[in-house]
Amino acid sequence: MTSGTSPQGLKYAVRRSGRAVAYCALSIGCGTRDEKGYPAGIAHFVEHNLFRGTRRKSAAVINGYLDKLGGELNAYTTKEEIVLHATVLKEDWKKAVGLLFELATEATFPESEIETERGVVLDEIISYKDNPAEDVYDRFESLLFQGTPLETPILGTAASVKKISADMLRKFVADKFVPSRMVLSVVADIDEAVLEKDVLKMVEGFFVTEEGAPSLAKKRADAPEGASLPCTKDSPTEETCSADASAIKLADGEQASFGGRCFHKVIDKRHHEVNAVIGCRAPSLYEMPERLVCAMLANILGGPASNSLLNKELREKRGWVYGIECSYTQYADTGILAITFGCDRPNLEDCQKAIDKILKRLCEVPFTPAQLKAYRKQLLGQLAISADAGEAQCLSMGKSMLSWGSIMSPEETRAALLAITPEDLQKMAARLFAPDNLCSLIYL
Repeated sequence: MTSGTSPQGLKYAVRRSGRAVAYCALSIGCGTRDEKGYPAGIAHFVEHNLFRGTRRKSAAVINGYLDKLGGELNAYTTKEEIVLHATVLKEDWKKAVGLLFELATEATFPESEIETERGVVLDEIISYKDNPAEDVYDRFESLLFQGTPLETPILGTAASVKKISADMLRKFVADKFVPSRMVLSVVADIDEAVLEKDVLKMVEGFFVTEEGAPSLAKKRADAPEGASLPCTKDSPTEETCSADASAIKLADGEQASFGGRCFHKVIDKRHHEVNAVIGCRAPSLYEMPERLVCAMLANILGGPASNSLLNKELREKRGWVYGIECSYTQYADTGILAITFGCDRPNLEDCQKAIDKILKRLCEVPFTPAQLKAYRKQLLGQLAISADAGEAQCLSMGKSMLSWGSIMSPEETRAALLAITPEDLQKMAARLFAPDNLCSLIYL
């Protein structure tokens, strides 16, 4: 793998693979938490509207540009990044990368197309609310991070999305889409030296003076950089927090006011199935080695394998849930560990007691060396299999370069995981699952 930074400040990482397919991604270091001064949901709305026309291509041309090559074009928005990515045959990788750069630097945001896409996003918000399993997690995260930029839901609200104008979209992109916030990652069966040379040439074409006038990207070179900091509980002003998300209605007009403190909330949604989240704040992206310890603990507790502790007890042994998982999401200054599950109402109390028992045992009883060895092997196997998937590898490279400016090698990852002890996991469990740290939100 080869990585570096272009003279324009854009980071890149290229890796040769043995596949006939090329995976390309442009990761931009701005997301929901960077919406200060804008209506909530503008980052996600920008992502949608990048595809609605550029200086060179109409929305119809963009939609079919890679399709006619048998390729795919997609994008997503998180709390901290917007990612455009494409999959094509390896001989077409330059067309894919060129399109990604064009979308990020030359989007025109025509009014008629914006109104079309506004309808799509408003429908997405409604459909999301109709999915209680997703809605309960979104609400839980907003409550957990209340008073900070992470409180804002990625989609925004119907009211906030209706406020977004074309000028706002253009200003947001001009402020945030600067080369120093961008990472291009490519995985393809092409010599890495050739890939790097061609990538640098393409970057120069999009981020330097063009026909005597600065390109859109060049004009953005002096825009503010860096992630926005969370507002504190003592001063959550309108300027530092998205106003549209600062008051989350719970039930009968009641509003959340937890300010980051422990909370336990039950909301009667009159659903057949109960949907619940139990979780807490967790180590941030930059806490090492704590974040790896937390990741291993989450995998043991409720990872994708059927032998996770929660799945074995609540699904396989008891049959109380169809599915239960523990996820760990890392942000620049904090993280969230969340146990999510759905069950019938009569089983809710039993599920809560079983979860409490498992969490308490993790805090009080360390794993044996043999248990830890087995869990470590399982996690290393999962990581290796995930890394073998080209798209996942490409997206992971972009995330790593965006976060750290480098990529942790498999050997470094293995060494870090081998260094984790039973005592490390027990200490992390005690930190996370202390009674005054755990929060819960239940939809009945």
